[in-house]
Amino acid sequence: MKIVAAPDSYKGCLSAIEVARAMERGIKRADSKIEVVSIPFADGGEGTVEAMLFGAGGHIETTTVTGPLGDEIESFFGILEDGSTAVIEMAAASGLSLVPESMRNPMETTTYGTGQLILKAMDSGCRKIIVGVGGSSTNDGGTGMAEALGIKFFDKEAQSLLGKGKNLCKIKSFDRTGIDKRIYETEIIVACDVDNPFYGSKGAACIYAAQKGADDEMIKELDAGLFNLSSLIKATDGFDINEIPGAGAAGGLAGGLVAFAGAKLEKGIDIISKVCRLDERIKEADLVITGEGQTDYQTAFGKVPAGVAESAMRFRVPVLCISGSLGKGYEDILNLGVTAAFSIAPGPVSLNESMEKAAEYIENTTRSLVSLWLLGKNS
Repeated sequence: MKIVAAPDSYKGCLSAIEVARAMERGIKRADSKIEVVSIPFADGGEGTVEAMLFGAGGHIETTTVTGPLGDEIESFFGILEDGSTAVIEMAAASGLSLVPESMRNPMETTTYGTGQLILKAMDSGCRKIIVGVGGSSTNDGGTGMAEALGIKFFDKEAQSLLGKGKNLCKIKSFDRTGIDKRIYETEIIVACDVDNPFYGSKGAACIYAAQKGADDEMIKELDAGLFNLSSLIKATDGFDINEIPGAGAAGGLAGGLVAFAGAKLEKGIDIISKVCRLDERIKEADLVITGEGQTDYQTAFGKVPAGVAESAMRFRVPVLCISGSLGKGYEDILNLGVTAAFSIAPGPVSLNESMEKAAEYIENTTRSLVSLWLLGKNS
């Protein structure tokens, strides 16, 4: 008998690997003879490098880059076992977790460090780069990243501008002549789990800037800035970045990667599924267990449990979703291949206690559910 454990991380609490290990312990307590295949997962956000290296092999490269506030920080990227494919998390260079809550302001943050990670990956000989764009602190339309690659932005007086959200409205032109030419020899794929446009009521600023520290006036200015940048790209290159679903991911970094680095956008869950051979591993399984920190209405829009369930449904394998909590609209995933969804909370417990004991709660919940599932199979 085989069970696949393919969870996402419980963000701010446990990594996907730690969640998978807790699930495996629970499965083994239910029946030590069960074969467990652990596949720690991600959807393009934090944990993407870890998940890809776990699934495909490879190693971590550590380096120093410019953080979202302009200071030097320690960062990293992964190189897969093939030696030519790099995996980058923009959150490791430009992420919200790198900015103290009191200093969060997407007018001031930059994706410059993400561009530096791309350069360092190319320095390592990689000519295929997968960029996960979840967890950003930025709303600069990718101009900081482009600046790191050698592109210059100018205001109406031909003065150069730094790649920051506050400068988006000021940009009147840009110059690609200084770009690192290796970018034209490199395939860049953006792992993205949202479909927000670059600007507008559902765009990067209007939907996500508030959680990065923006007030209403900032949001209006940032959205106008993204419109301005999109208009310049259209006038220069002849295509409308706003028509590309997902261009607004990571404060418009996804769209900037398309416009300035020739990237292509793909669902993060699809990219990682291929690398980790999810279909191949689920095909022969008797049960799949997945989960995340909170399962709610957003899960159905390409989050890990939805992607895992889609694969399992192709092979008619039942799926249990075990998450830290179940939020509004979690029932939507029951229409996408998830057999049943559960919270790990054993009763009324505080958030702190739930986070401190999350691994224990995951293990205990998994044991109970697998035991019940075995009882049903054997009856």
